[in-house]
Amino acid sequence: MLLRLARPALVRVTAAALALACALPALAQSDADLLRAKDAFDRGDRRRLDLLAPALKGHVLEAYVGFWQMKLGIDTADAADVRRFLAREAGSPVADRLRVEWEKSLGRRGLWSDFAQDYAATPADDLEVSCYAWQQRRATEPDAVRSAARAAWFTGQATPDACEPVFAWLFAQRALDDADRRARMRLASEVNNVTLAEALGTELPGAARITAREYRNVDRDPARALAKGTFAWKTPGGRDLALYAVERVARKDAGAAHASWARWRDRVTPEERAYADRRIAYHGARQLDLSALDWYRESGPAAGSVEEIAWRARAALRVKAWSDVEAAIAALPATEQQESAWRYWKGRALAGQGQAAAAQALFASLDSDLGFYGLLAAEARGVALPTMALAAQFTPAAAEVAVFGGRADVQRMRKLLELDMRPEALREWAYLVRNQSDEALLVAAAYARDVGLYDRAINAAERTAARHDFALRYLAPFRAEFAAAARDQGVDEALLYGIARQESRFVPDIVSSAGAVGLMQLMPATARWVAGKLARTDFKPATIASVQLNTQFGAYYFRFWHDRFEQRPALTAAAYNAGPGRAQSWRPLAVPLEGAIWVETIPFNETRDYVKKVLANSVLYARVLNQPHISLTDRLGVVTPRGGTASALAVGAP
Repeated sequence: MLLRLARPALVRVTAAALALACALPALAQSDADLLRAKDAFDRGDRRRLDLLAPALKGHVLEAYVGFWQMKLGIDTADAADVRRFLAREAGSPVADRLRVEWEKSLGRRGLWSDFAQDYAATPADDLEVSCYAWQQRRATEPDAVRSAARAAWFTGQATPDACEPVFAWLFAQRALDDADRRARMRLASEVNNVTLAEALGTELPGAARITAREYRNVDRDPARALAKGTFAWKTPGGRDLALYAVERVARKDAGAAHASWARWRDRVTPEERAYADRRIAYHGARQLDLSALDWYRESGPAAGSVEEIAWRARAALRVKAWSDVEAAIAALPATEQQESAWRYWKGRALAGQGQAAAAQALFASLDSDLGFYGLLAAEARGVALPTMALAAQFTPAAAEVAVFGGRADVQRMRKLLELDMRPEALREWAYLVRNQSDEALLVAAAYARDVGLYDRAINAAERTAARHDFALRYLAPFRAEFAAAARDQGVDEALLYGIARQESRFVPDIVSSAGAVGLMQLMPATARWVAGKLARTDFKPATIASVQLNTQFGAYYFRFWHDRFEQRPALTAAAYNAGPGRAQSWRPLAVPLEGAIWVETIPFNETRDYVKKVLANSVLYARVLNQPHISLTDRLGVVTPRGGTASALAVGAP
């Protein structure tokens, strides 16, 4: 999570600004009181917060002070006071946040009349609140509650305590049964929620029950337990315990799980066998085992969860089994099949089977996609860029931008950023741009660009549906620094911009939850290492966020690994995000692999998405920077096996 945003720069000095300067001491004091109030709220110190509140009347963030006060006293708050606040601040983040807290408080206290009155106004997208609503409505709307609450049961994650009375009611109504307990136990095991899986297993009755001792015997050494196969195969509980062991082993070593499971899988039901076969194949595909597709085939036709089917398609891609790719995509839910990724890969699968016309039709359907797959699809059609990249820009009038900047909610957002209250500022921005027309979004984007909020400018510009501004989507600030870093370190400037856009959205002093800093998101240890390599004796940790230093150091670090990964941007981007060791381990074992397929089969969702965006960004930034066009296909190239020159990774490099 990104923690801080640079304070916005003032763009001009006006008479109003000069007048405001006279009041700066008072404003500074007021802001200091606001931060003290926030600290009191964070500490749960209601008394101190109440003492500070009167001095903050009229402050641009006064509503936040009121929200903090009400939240700390939510269980004793007067309903009329809460409703007045909600009406006064309607449509704001603080109003919606307070409503959720209020509904939870009413539900906890069983004040169902008040709950019904306030919940009906704005239903919250919050499972705890939903569970209170189901408690309140189950007597009057049993059919609707049964349907909605039953769906909430099927998760591998823990659910709020508020849901337990509803689930108990569903079991009493026979809307849930022991088979559903077993299904949720599998879901919990799949997401490695061992605590929930074991709790559900021990709650099952009779022969379906798995004891705590039986779980412990497996947990001590899952591989040994599965190899020995000493399960009570004739009982549902014994077979479920075997499936639990399969999951635990396959998560670490799918090949070992397959070898052991092959000895026992005839002892379970056909459904249980297919399930275990799919789970082994799924983990094998994510471990890039070339046998994964064969294991999927052993499980029968494509079936299972969206993730299992998606990785079946990826396992087939890895070995270019195009008919299997097509069949797996066809087994996905209809909404998933419409995703750009699967339309592109279905087109490739059709082309790979000689159906060129059908493939070209699918590629043409991606002409409005400016991302990774839209670029690849355009290139497959012999077109350099999708039409969207070449569309005429919409430029908002300066007067519209000025009016937007004067809005109260925009001023709240700016003040929150100024006070380093980034999460609150991002919520305000989300409310500013939700459900807006393309024109309104581009006005917001232009304003954000003009005041130096580049990340918000990109955020708004990316939301447009029909009218676009390519220059706002692909802002290129800090041109002098990026150009110098690219020149000095011998790196393609478009690639540097592609990385920075993905890493920081051009917020100079941003800090990630892991401690990475600045435009290129450098870890302090990495910055120290680069400083040594560049003989920068003047380097100090406090200067990491400096735009000049951060771009130079980031460019050097990228080039260092780019050289060791044979100048292959996909591998280098993966190394930049997930570490060079992981990028190296994901390379093919023996046969070179098409770059696009290699990226699609990166096991980490975050890194897979990162590499796609960085490389697509680099193609589009080449246009922004007036560089010669290099296709995405060429940038992806071919990924060579692990035995190539990059196998000798640098010792001591971060």
